[in-house]
Amino acid sequence: MQFPERLTTLRKERGLTQQALADMAGVAVLQIRRYEGGSAQPTLEVIRRLAISLGVSADMLVFDEQERGPSERLRYQFEAISRMPQYEQEVIKELLDAMIIKTQIAGTMACISTTAKEES
Repeated sequence: MQFPERLTTLRKERGLTQQALADMAGVAVLQIRRYEGGSAQPTLEVIRRLAISLGVSADMLVFDEQERGPSERLRYQFEAISRMPQYEQEVIKELLDAMIIKTQIAGTMACISTTAKEES
């Protein structure tokens, strides 16, 4: 989904009209129409104001989900972990490492199984 579609979707999900969003972000309604229509690109300052008005991060407005970093929930969890005592952080890191290795092994085994079936 491109920026115009994301902006339109987020605005509608929040029950805002183009005029309401324009008022909240301090831009002309004509500009909102242009952004949503794809005929204009907002400046970084306008992206910041749109994001604040919509209650999302600027990267959520600009980037596709695959292009963004960790989800909001994961970022929150990472922040919470960073405030834990060092010992608890180490336990969590070991658990995460074990889960990553388990997933990698499962993927490798599935690949080997598929290859073996194809060779039979």
